[in-house]
Amino acid sequence: QVQLVESGGGLVQPGGSLRLSCAASGSTLDSYAIGWFRQAPGKEREGVSCISSSDGNTYYADSVKGRFTISRDNAKSTVYLQMNSLKPEDTAVYYCAAETVTLRTILRLRQCVSQTFRYWGQGTQVTVSS
Repeated sequence: QVQLVESGGGLVQPGGSLRLSCAASGSTLDSYAIGWFRQAPGKEREGVSCISSSDGNTYYADSVKGRFTISRDNAKSTVYLQMNSLKPEDTAVYYCAAETVTLRTILRLRQCVSQTFRYWGQGTQVTVSS
């Protein structure tokens, strides 16, 4: 089984940038689709961005499109989320999640919903405030 650890969160001013990392152990990420999710107090967990394992296709929530970029380095078993032009409403705990690639996974990946993923990290706090 795979274990996931997020890092890179912190406090930034509006308009600033952060890069989150999701490192895998116990298994490599070569055969996994990866998603980034976030949850703010009093709100449901929402999908931020997802990336496939084979073709590298990426998907983004409308709220972050053009500001966030997801990427992966399979050799390092790490997935990144580059966050630019951060807004206060981006404040949340950010989680990465992994799921083995199957046809079902591929078909559902565009939706980037949490129910697609079985393996989760512990989360990292991102706070955007002046």
